Amino acid sequence: MLQIQIDGKQTQVKQGTTVIEAAHQLGTYIPHFCYHKKLSIAANCRMCLVDVEKAPKPLPACATPVTDGMVVHTHSAKAKQAQQGVMEFLLINHPLDCPICDQGGECQLQDLAVGYGKSGSRYQEEKRAVVGKDMGPLVSAEEMSRCIHCTRCVRFTEEIAGMQEIGMANRSEFSEIMPFIGKAVETELSGNVIDLCPVGALTSKPYRYDSRSWELSRRKSISAHDALGSNLIVQTKDHTVRRVLPLENEAINECWIADRDRFAYEGLYHESRLTTPKIKHGGEWQDVDWTTALEYVRHTLDCIAKEDGKEQIAVWANPMNTVEELYLTKKWADGFGVKAMTSRLRENDSRLSGSLHGAQWLGQTIEQLAACEAVLIVGANLRKEQPLLTARLRRSAKEGMALSVVAANREELHMPLLAQDIVHPHKWADYLAHLPEHVSGSLKNAERAAIILGADVQNHHDYAGIYAAAQTLADELGATLGVLPQAANSVGADIIGFNQTNIADLLAEPKKAVLLFNIEPDVDVLGGEQATASLKQAASVMAFTAYESETLREVCDILLPIVPFTETSGSFINMEGRLQSFHGVVKTLGEARPLWKILRVLGNVFDLQGFDFNSSEEVLREAICADTLPEKLNNRSTWHGNAVSGSLHKIVRVGGVGIYHGDPIVRRAASLQQTSHAAVPVARVHANTLAAFGLADGDDALAMQNGARVRVSVVADNSLPENVVYLPLHAQNAALGGLMNSIELARA
Repeated sequence: MLQIQIDGKQTQVKQGTTVIEAAHQLGTYIPHFCYHKKLSIAANCRMCLVDVEKAPKPLPACATPVTDGMVVHTHSAKAKQAQQGVMEFLLINHPLDCPICDQGGECQLQDLAVGYGKSGSRYQEEKRAVVGKDMGPLVSAEEMSRCIHCTRCVRFTEEIAGMQEIGMANRSEFSEIMPFIGKAVETELSGNVIDLCPVGALTSKPYRYDSRSWELSRRKSISAHDALGSNLIVQTKDHTVRRVLPLENEAINECWIADRDRFAYEGLYHESRLTTPKIKHGGEWQDVDWTTALEYVRHTLDCIAKEDGKEQIAVWANPMNTVEELYLTKKWADGFGVKAMTSRLRENDSRLSGSLHGAQWLGQTIEQLAACEAVLIVGANLRKEQPLLTARLRRSAKEGMALSVVAANREELHMPLLAQDIVHPHKWADYLAHLPEHVSGSLKNAERAAIILGADVQNHHDYAGIYAAAQTLADELGATLGVLPQAANSVGADIIGFNQTNIADLLAEPKKAVLLFNIEPDVDVLGGEQATASLKQAASVMAFTAYESETLREVCDILLPIVPFTETSGSFINMEGRLQSFHGVVKTLGEARPLWKILRVLGNVFDLQGFDFNSSEEVLREAICADTLPEKLNNRSTWHGNAVSGSLHKIVRVGGVGIYHGDPIVRRAASLQQTSHAAVPVARVHANTLAAFGLADGDDALAMQNGARVRVSVVADNSLPENVVYLPLHAQNAALGGLMNSIELARA
C-alpha cells in the first residue's frame, strides 16, 4: 500500500491508483471532464490539474499514479491558476446558447465555469463553428460547436460497446467528433454517450427541446424490458414520462442502461393506448364502465364453466407482468378452478418444466458470472437478449475470461472469444455431450466456470434434452449451469409456480374461453397466425391489455385497460434471483387501472376468499417469503428421458426475437423503430440451402410455417450452417410458426 496526502488528509491506496481515484476515496472532488471511472484514461481536458509537491508544474490527477509519500494540493494557488487557465481555453469557442441547450441545469461545463471561470472573456476573435452530425434517430449531434473534445463518447463505443463508431478527426482547432462517414451510431447502448457528454454536444433526440431539467420530477424504477433488472431514474412532468436515465447499481447495470430501457418510454403514450373498458356488441365496440365490464367477465366465465367445464378456460400471461400480478392471476385461477395457465408463450418443449425443481435462472449473481474464468454460452443472441450483460462479458473477455459460444448463427460480439462454433440446432445436445477439447479444457481448468443457455435453447423443440446434456456436463466439470430468462419476470413466474400448461397444447386444442393478460397474441405467442386462429375458435376471449390492436379487436369480445409498469407498483425477480420492487411514477391514464387492483376486485366479484389486499406490498408478502427465495432458485432437473431426434436435413428457423420487438411498449417506441435494429429482417440462408429451394441471393421468397405464409427477401450467408434460416421475429413476420421450428421457403 502507498501513502498519499491530499489537502492535508492522509490515506493508503493500492499500487497503480491514480491521484483522482485517491481523492475520490477521501471524498475530495477534483474538477474534470474527460475522466470517467469506467473508461480508459485520456488526460486530454487538463481540467484536473493539481499541485504535486516537488513536481515542476501542475499534473493531471487522472493520469498521475500515486507514489509513496506523495503530497497533493487540489486548491492551492498554483492548482487554481492552472484550472482557471484550462477553463478559459475551454470557453474560448464555446457558444453562448445555455438558455436553449437541453443540457442546461445539468451541464458539467456550466457548473465548473461558475467556480473556475471568469466573468468575461479576453478572447475577441471569431468563435469556431462546427457543423452538426447525423448519428441516427436516438442521439442528437446537431450542436457540435459545444463539444470540448473530452472523447468520452469515442472511448465508450470502443471500450464498452465494443466497436468504435465515433471518432475524432483532424487536429488542433479543426478537430471534430463525428461518426464514421455515412453511418449512424448503431450500438444497442448508444444512449449512454448522452449521459457521458459533459456538455450539450450529444443529447437525446426524442427528448430534444421537450423540458428543462429543473421542471422534471425524478422517481426510481426497474426496467421491464429484459431479465437483467436495470435500475432506472424516470423523469416526469405533467404526469407523463419525459426521460429515462440509469440509476447506478454496480451489481446489476453498473452506470449504464440499454437503448430499449432509455427510449421505450415513447411507447407509453402511443395512440393505441386503451383508456376505457370496451365490450363488443353485434360486431361493434362500445365503451362501458368497470362495473359492467367485470360483471360481463363473471357472467361469461360462469356460463362457460357450467356448460363446458372449467377445463375449457385458459389463462395466458405475459412474463413481463409483475410478481404481484402473476400471483393474483394464479390465485384467481386456482380459486375459480382454472388449471390451464402459462406464461411461457414461445416454449416448444414442456418436458423440462415438470421435472425442474426450482426456477430457470442464471445460477449465480451477475457479478459472479462476470468473474468466471471460463464461460460457455449455448443458443443465445446475446446482444439482442441481454445488451448490458454482453457489455459486462465483453470487459471480462478482454481481461482474460475464456468465453466460448455455440449457436446456429455467427453474431458479431466485438470481443475476444476462445471459440465461436456455428452448429445446426439439432446437434446442440450432441455438441454438449462431446464438447471440443479446447472448450472443455478451459472449463475444466477454471476455478470458476459456467454454462449458460440462451433463448434459442429455451424455445428449442428439444429443450429438455439440451438442458439435460448441459446439466451433465456442468456436473462433470464442476461448472455452474444457468439460463438467460426471456422476460423481466420469467424467474418470478417460475417461483410462484405459474406455468402449469404448455402453450403448444393450448394452441392445438383451443379452449372455449381465454383470458389474455398483457398479451398481443399475434406477436407474443408461439406462431402468431396459429395463436390468432386458436383464439378465433373460442366462445370468449378477454384481454386485459394496455393497448388495443387490430388483432385484439378481431378476436376479443371484451378489452379491459391495464397500465404499464410506470403507472403501477410491483416487483420483478431478475435473472440472478434478486427481488426488486418499484412504485408507479405517474398517474394512470384515463380509466386504465393496475392489473393487481383489477384482479383483487375480480376475486371479490367471483366471491373468492383472500382477495382483500390494500396494497401491492401486501400481495408481495403473501406471494413470496424472502427467506425461502434461495431454495426456489435451485434449478436441478430430474428429467432423464430420451432426446428428441431432429433431422439435420430439416430446415430450422433461428434468430430469436428482434431487439425492439420483445414487448408491447418497445414495439410502439417510435425512435427505436427507426433504428436499423428494428428494420424488417431479410432471411439469411446458406447458398447451398438456397439452391436446394431453387432460390438465389436477393430473390423474394415465401417463408412458410404451420400454414402461415410471409413474403421475405433472401440473402446468401455461408457463415450459417446448411438447412438453417436466420429470420428474427418481427411484426412483419410474426404470423409464422414458432422460433426454432422447421420452416420452408419457396419462390414468391
